[in-house]
Amino acid sequence: MKTVLSLVCLLVVTVTGHAQYLPAPSGLAVEFLRSPDAAVITDATPEFSWLFAQNAVQQSAYRILVATSPHLLTEQRADCWDSGIVKRSASVNVSYAGSPLKANSSYWWQVKVWSQSQLESPYSPAQQFNTGQFDRSGLDYPGQSRWVELATDQWVSEDKQCATFSRVTPVFVSDPNQRRLFADFGKSAIGILEFTATSKQEDVPITVHLGERKKGHSVHKKPGRSNIGYDRVDMRLKKGTHRYVVKITERDIKGYLHTQKLAPHYPEVMPFRYIEILGDFQSFRLSELTQGALFYYFDEGAADFECSNAKLKVVWDLCKYTQKSTPFLGVYADGNRERMPYEADAYIQQMSHFSVDREYSISRYTINFLLDHASWPTEWQMHMVMMAWAYYMQTGDEHLLKTRYEDLKRKSLIALTDDNGLISTRTGKKTEAFLRSLNFPGRVTQFRDIVDWPQGPPKGRKAAGNQSPLAGGETDGFVYTDYNAVVNAFHHRSLVLMGRIAKVLGKKEDHAFFVERAKAHRAAYLSIFFDRDTGRFKDGDATDHASLHANMFPMAFGMVPEAHIKTVAEFIKSRGMACSVYGSQYLLEALYHAGEADHALALMTSDSKRSWLNMIRVGSSMTTEAWDEYYKPNLTWNHAWGSAPANITARKLMGIEPVEATFSRFRISPQPGKLEKASIKLPCIRGAITCELLNKTDQWRLTVSVPGNSQAEIWLPARFNRVRINGENVTPIRKTPFAGSTRKVYPLKSGLHSILAQP
Repeated sequence: MKTVLSLVCLLVVTVTGHAQYLPAPSGLAVEFLRSPDAAVITDATPEFSWLFAQNAVQQSAYRILVATSPHLLTEQRADCWDSGIVKRSASVNVSYAGSPLKANSSYWWQVKVWSQSQLESPYSPAQQFNTGQFDRSGLDYPGQSRWVELATDQWVSEDKQCATFSRVTPVFVSDPNQRRLFADFGKSAIGILEFTATSKQEDVPITVHLGERKKGHSVHKKPGRSNIGYDRVDMRLKKGTHRYVVKITERDIKGYLHTQKLAPHYPEVMPFRYIEILGDFQSFRLSELTQGALFYYFDEGAADFECSNAKLKVVWDLCKYTQKSTPFLGVYADGNRERMPYEADAYIQQMSHFSVDREYSISRYTINFLLDHASWPTEWQMHMVMMAWAYYMQTGDEHLLKTRYEDLKRKSLIALTDDNGLISTRTGKKTEAFLRSLNFPGRVTQFRDIVDWPQGPPKGRKAAGNQSPLAGGETDGFVYTDYNAVVNAFHHRSLVLMGRIAKVLGKKEDHAFFVERAKAHRAAYLSIFFDRDTGRFKDGDATDHASLHANMFPMAFGMVPEAHIKTVAEFIKSRGMACSVYGSQYLLEALYHAGEADHALALMTSDSKRSWLNMIRVGSSMTTEAWDEYYKPNLTWNHAWGSAPANITARKLMGIEPVEATFSRFRISPQPGKLEKASIKLPCIRGAITCELLNKTDQWRLTVSVPGNSQAEIWLPARFNRVRINGENVTPIRKTPFAGSTRKVYPLKSGLHSILAQP
């Protein structure tokens, strides 16, 4: 198996020796923008980041130059800022400290670094960045990003990258007969169709069908209740040779609360993979058929995954492509139907996006937007605390936590706490004033507990077009009571994370408060919801019913007492995939938390109707809104909340997660189960992390690449008593509980490491 480490190995001078040459810093970014020349920055004191060379291990100093022209970037002429030699290891979030920057201007910067062994690098190539309006008093909401025209027809966004059109050629084009041509672009993309036509006559009529689904060698023209992409466009060709952009039918966006509009300089777009053109092909000919895919800024080479299970590889590729193709609006949204951000959708998309690209500006924007534009489900509000914490761990951006701290506290829903320590939306605290504090603009009756989606019809009624035909929908028969086990599991997670956020911000009293409140809440949760006789959690305080959801959420959030992990895990396994694509994120997290790697792998590689392989089998190129049209007749085929395996593979199967913000320290704790081989390339703000694992019954062989200026810990199963790292016998620095068992921890510094673990 070709590994993702093959290229890394070529760049490493030696495993254990010292580098004799320090390369220039790479991967420059301003305000987390990797291409700041294609954006404008509204922070008058922006933060700079760069990648430190792996072979030099740790940075000891840096020097930054900023100038109004690239020609002035010398230590004698930099007219904005010469930081001088700063003896710090920081290579992320280094704040500008020069003369005041001017609004609506362009600047260039570069950086050089020193290693701990005093090697000095050359300066990096210069990077341009543009400033915009520093006065933010007129915004509709904090963090709003407006369109700016840098030059004629050169539109960019404030403080984030934006989508641009990529030209994709067909993988198949039929030979046109007298009346018809069919083409397949290989994958669906949200975009436009272009072609060149040469017509013998003026005003020649043609009909263009575009769609995500095919029927034989034609576009499927009857989407039914679904929102699977389809459009018909009637056109007329002009005499001679001309380039055409098919004018897609304008969307009706009424009825959606926070729909994002395409910028006026974009043509209307839609998801399609197939096209069918009808007309008198004796009077014209077509050439240069192009799918204009509207892709957000994406580095195709930032991530890779290979493994010995072909099905898992196919699923991972599906999820990666979904992350490339769905953020076309510059925000984490629900897909093409509503084009509206939802908190739960955004959280899962964010986590998977982090796992396939070194991109953070869209996450920051989405968090700010959603904090001021809430949707209706109870649990969705608490996803904002989770989303903000995950963003901080990736970026170390304390500014967002500081400026939105009070909003995040409210999103924990602590105001709904009752005397028993639990929260409830049914005991009189869900008032209009409370909802307005969350920036929810709807009616009090609209705000309610969701558990999972879609839900089923009321008993005795036929399912609506957006409902599951199952009586309980995708909730595994969950019984709703005043005190909801799922809602309170999210609340517990919010309390834990608010304690961590308060600690980061130096709010000692708040930190102590949230730590104690989380302990008290967990005790109340276990007392009210955990049934010790059955060893599982009940749905609520007034029912004995136990659903998958009531058990997988507390397991995913680390609430299950160690003594009961096994019984709860067995119940979770017994329910199979009795949840939606949204719920699968937490089901998989729960299984890995319990050490049930093989069951998790079996679910990710299943070919049942409730599977990612079914999404591919029915014809989708991206993850779908529901497992199948059967479960949600009005589903879309471009919904990133179904992409859980992208982040689960990185975070849980391969076990790569930050221990400290910005991955300055991270852990690698693989759970391969019976998977024999796996290798991953995972992007982080400090560079690429790579890990190759050969899993045999009597040993693990790993090759791990740790980015420069960071440290790692490899967490190995306790059964391995003999461990060699880079040919030397090593002993663990500690033991730690993990995934229902114990792991031994070994430190790794920056560089490439070979690890052999045996019993």
